[in-house]
Amino acid sequence: MTTFDDREKAQELKFEHDEELRFKARARKNKLLGLWAAELMGKSGAAAEAYAKEIVMADFEKPGDHDVVHMLMHDLAAAGKPTEEHTIRRQGDRLLAEAMKQIMTEVKK
Repeated sequence: MTTFDDREKAQELKFEHDEELRFKARARKNKLLGLWAAELMGKSGAAAEAYAKEIVMADFEKPGDHDVVHMLMHDLAAAGKPTEEHTIRRQGDRLLAEAMKQIMTEVKK
């Protein structure tokens, strides 16, 4: 292999690694967002964990956060805790930063 081939392979591996970390962080963010919403709805323990898992799975329905945000808005409204879209998105942004920290800490171990 040439130096160019080595660099190309290294870049491909880095890209794969970075994409995997982004995927894990996004899933973790959705779980944390589900736990946050579950707490607002008065769920705890296994019920909160199950709801958070539903939120993670909802993200696989369509690209982007739209499906997750609207599911949360609907569920929170049904539970008597109406929450605006921008509030959920802001919380999601905050939790994404937390999820990235958690994932990076796990990678370093």
